[in-house]
Formats: sequence, structure tokens, C-alpha cells
Amino acid sequence: MTEQGRSRRSIIRAVITLAVAAGLYQAVSLSGHFPRVLMPTIPTIVDTLGEMLADGTMLEHTSATLYRVMFGFCLAVGLGLPLGILMARFKPVENFFLPLVSALMPIPSFSLVPLFMLWFGIGNLTTILVVFYAATFPMLFNTWSGVRSVNPLWLRAAGAMGADEKKLFRKVIIPAAFPFIITGMRQAFLRCWVIFDAKEFLQTNVMMAAIVVIGVIGFAFERLVFGSIERATVQRWGMVRMAKG
Repeated sequence: MTEQGRSRRSIIRAVITLAVAAGLYQAVSLSGHFPRVLMPTIPTIVDTLGEMLADGTMLEHTSATLYRVMFGFCLAVGLGLPLGILMARFKPVENFFLPLVSALMPIPSFSLVPLFMLWFGIGNLTTILVVFYAATFPMLFNTWSGVRSVNPLWLRAAGAMGADEKKLFRKVIIPAAFPFIITGMRQAFLRCWVIFDAKEFLQTNVMMAAIVVIGVIGFAFERLVFGSIERATVQRWGMVRMAKG
């Protein structure tokens, strides 16, 4: 099957899955088991989304959220990727940072919001730092695990053939660890979406409309960005299958 055919089938499967999920949600909403204010119907959500798009509210909030998410995500990748590699390659670095990572990683990012607000105030900085905190650990831990999992025989063989540390890193370590790295990026990106505006707590239709937009952005990012990275990696290094996040 051609690449275009596989892409078409993937899109069809995604549409079917989303349609089934929407149908189940609508059935539960209409069942009356939950108050309508807590579980609005799909037409209500669509109307709210349309109104927010029409008056520019959704675009304004989306652009602000994307700025915070992408800023925090890039910071997390910028720190987690090199630190994970260093921890895996150098034992003193691992011995120093691993206890700290093990202690901080279980702490939910939400629990730090009040503390960060006291330290940095209410604004973009606090949100970006919370996103950064939430995304750094999956990026770091997956990178560390991936580099550690590289077969030692490959490293010895490459060294015996005269590969220096730079070539070893570029030709062996990164290609072998990349499935873990891309998984870490996926998990980090998912954990970036941790902040919701408290003033919308009782406006469930607004929250659901925002969730729809986040879902669309996440789906597009997964297919266009991470999917493209995977395809480029397969073409370059000949991997049969990349790990899924």
C-alpha cells in the first residue's frame, strides 16, 4: 500500500473513533444522568465554540495558551534531552541528578501552582514554569532510559572500528535511543496541557469547547510534527518501527 493510501486509512480510522466517542458522549448527556450544566450536549458545545470563534475569544485564548505551552515545551526539551544523555553517558552526572529527579518527578505540577504564584506572581511566567516542570521529567527520563538501553556490543563494535566519541554519539547512540526520545517528546507535550482558567470552572460549555480545540491542536501536532519526525528518522536510519507515546 502506498504512503498516501496508508495516510487515508489512518484518517478514516481516526474519524470513526472520534465519531463513536462523540456518539457515546451525546448519549450520556441526553440520558439525564448528569445535569445539563455539567455535561452539555454536543450541539451546545458546537454553538459555544462557534460564538467564541466569531467574537475572537477562542483565538485569543488559543494563541496565549499555545505560546505558554510551546515555550514551556521547548524549555523542557532543551534541558531534558541533553541532561538525560549526560546522565546516561557519565556515571557521576547520573549519581548527582538521579536522586533529585526521583524525588521531584512524582510531585504533581498542579501542587506547585500556589507556590509558583507566590514566588513569581500571576502571569505568563508562572504558567510557563509549571508547564516546564510538568514536561521536563518525561523528556529527561525517556532520554536517559533510551541512551542506557543502547546495546553495549554496538558501542564496542563501533569503537573497535575506530569511531570516536562524536561519531559514536551521532551514528550509534542517537539512532538507537531515538524511539525513546520521540516517546519522551510526546509525553512531555501531553503533560504541557496542565493549566485551565479557574474562572471558567462553572462554564462547562466553554471548558468543553476549549477541550475540543486542544484536542484538534494535539491531533494535528501529533500527525504533522511527531509523525514527520518519525518518517524522517526511518528514512535516515532505516528503523523499522518507532516507539509510540
